[in-house]
Amino acid sequence: METTETIKPAKAEILKKAKAYITALFEEKLPPQLVYHSLRHTAVVVKEAKALGEASTLSATDLEALVLAAWFHDAGYIDVYDGHEYRSMEMAGAWLTERGYPADRIAVIQDTIRATHRNEASETPLQQLLTDADMSGMGQEDFFANAELLRAEWETMLGKSYSTTQWAETQLDFLLTAKFLTAAAKDRYQKQFKDNIKEQRKLLKKTEKKAKKKDEEVNGTFAEPKRGIETMFRTMYSNHMKLSDMADTKASMMIQLNAVLMSVIITYLGAKMGQTAALGSLFSKNPVLGVPMGILLITALGSVVTAILCAQPDVTSFKWLKRSPQIATNRRVNLLFFGNFSKLSLDDFQGGMTEIMREKDALYTNMVTDIYYLGGVLTRKYRLLRVSYSIFMVGLILTALSFVIALLYKS
Repeated sequence: METTETIKPAKAEILKKAKAYITALFEEKLPPQLVYHSLRHTAVVVKEAKALGEASTLSATDLEALVLAAWFHDAGYIDVYDGHEYRSMEMAGAWLTERGYPADRIAVIQDTIRATHRNEASETPLQQLLTDADMSGMGQEDFFANAELLRAEWETMLGKSYSTTQWAETQLDFLLTAKFLTAAAKDRYQKQFKDNIKEQRKLLKKTEKKAKKKDEEVNGTFAEPKRGIETMFRTMYSNHMKLSDMADTKASMMIQLNAVLMSVIITYLGAKMGQTAALGSLFSKNPVLGVPMGILLITALGSVVTAILCAQPDVTSFKWLKRSPQIATNRRVNLLFFGNFSKLSLDDFQGGMTEIMREKDALYTNMVTDIYYLGGVLTRKYRLLRVSYSIFMVGLILTALSFVIALLYKS
């Protein structure tokens, strides 16, 4: 058993010099974005390493090595973020060598620092003690405050952004997979460590509840519709009705225009037919005049026919079983449109409407289906309207060109 003298905290001059060196180095060169891995964090790790080393009854030599490793374990952050442990080993070795520290003890200190890297194993007592000291924050009351500092540091240094819920999940996963390696650390931190896990679980549930509530406020739900959904459907119905009215108005204009045009042409030709000699004289003098008149007549006829088809009522309907327990939830059946429900008996229609009013999912399904088929009708209307206008435009151009040719031919 070791004597009391061997387990007292090491107070060699080298420790004072190491503290002064690291303090000056961090104050001068440590990036300000490192709000978690700061001089304060290093000082805490040194303090905890001393406490754990003393509780583990280390010899004065090993305790000195442990404390020196604690002072230098984050020194590499001044040059590199990821993999800073290896840079810390180099810096510790160079600084200790300059001061004539024994080479074998320098190797021990460097190996101890190496164990703090996430991919390195902690095998020796010194490595395990330093690892526990470095991770001691998860077993302390200020764990959550320090976690927010780490979150801010990762965002600025690594570009990793977390929502409150994501960060709570990340922290809980970390606590559930982490563990202390030494008996001294378990005795010192285990109680608070378990309390932190419980608190983190509560925090995660709280943040998830808030996020869900916020999402429902923004998007609403089918079970509890919000004003946004109602406004969306109202706007869509209004837009469909306006577009349908516009299509009918444009089709009506085209019907009237071409009807008048055809009436004039037919009336003119009819009058001339009563004067066969005059009409024959006209076409005999310039027979090419029959071409523009024919083109104009065909144009008017084609345009008016497609315009009439556009304005013609179109009722979409489907065949289904008149007695169906799922009539209100069938995605192809729209009980809100007369073209569908007129095929049903009164009892079936009343039953379906009652089911829609009772189940909001069925209501939204029918409204969406109704809008879909309205869109189909609009698509047909505007396609025919476009054809009507295209025929009229092309026909007028051809008529004008042929008339000019006829005039040139006459001259």
